[in-house]
Amino acid sequence: MSEKIAFLGLGNLGTPIAERLINSGYELTVWNRTISKTEELARLGAKVAQTPAEAVTPGAFVISVLSNDAAVEKTFTNELLEKLGKGGIHISMSTISPETSRKLSGNHQEYGVAYVAAPIFARPEAVRSGVGNICISGNADAKEKVKPVVQTLVKGVFDFGEDPGAANVIKLAGNFMIAASMEMMAEAFTMAEKNGIPRQNIYEMLTQTLFAAPIFQNYGKIVAQHTYEPAAFKLPLGLKDINLTLQTAASVNVSMPIADLLRNRFVSALAKGRENLDWGALAMGASDDAGL
Repeated sequence: MSEKIAFLGLGNLGTPIAERLINSGYELTVWNRTISKTEELARLGAKVAQTPAEAVTPGAFVISVLSNDAAVEKTFTNELLEKLGKGGIHISMSTISPETSRKLSGNHQEYGVAYVAAPIFARPEAVRSGVGNICISGNADAKEKVKPVVQTLVKGVFDFGEDPGAANVIKLAGNFMIAASMEMMAEAFTMAEKNGIPRQNIYEMLTQTLFAAPIFQNYGKIVAQHTYEPAAFKLPLGLKDINLTLQTAASVNVSMPIADLLRNRFVSALAKGRENLDWGALAMGASDDAGL
């Protein structure tokens, strides 16, 4: 397999992933819809393509970190897949629906291209530190070929079998649990605040004892201090993920009442003009309800 990688999508998460690959010795050709976002990577040695199809090398890897299902489907045209061709592998790191992954996998197969779902659990700072985790699913041979690449990015790689949609189910489940944890902390911290206890105090005690885990420590700090800027993952993307979670649950007749509550929090936050804040700003809803 060639060491050349086409990298498509340079948002808040895609850029540090691409940087890490370049620093690990991979030769990247990058593409982004907003061309100015390629400039820093070009300074690091990446080549810049004007179109997604131009970025790919026949029979090599292409990694996508795109914002949603529609963006992935629009980018991976028949022209691109035909050029990538037999032996090529698409590593899809986007948070998209399981059904979209399955559809993409079938379409890729028509051109001899393997599809591996590989959504990542990491904020930008975690990518730079290499402490995130990746779930993978898809063709067994293709997964073995991509493992050296994905292992470069994270501390853990977890294989969920050959169903192309399986890794996306796990990613949606995980993002739902993160959002639910933020809501839980928001309600608890707000109750403490209205009883005269500083939010920082309850955060420090609980995240050093009962809830001494990275999600509570990292997101808890955001919720305790109301630090929602700069946004590593904006509120509209959080709403997108919760909507995908509810769609995936409904497709197999699973009720998720907490996810419904979270969806309402996101919708309310967007209605209040908070679309440029980090998705942790869903926690402001508890403060709003308490008159704070």
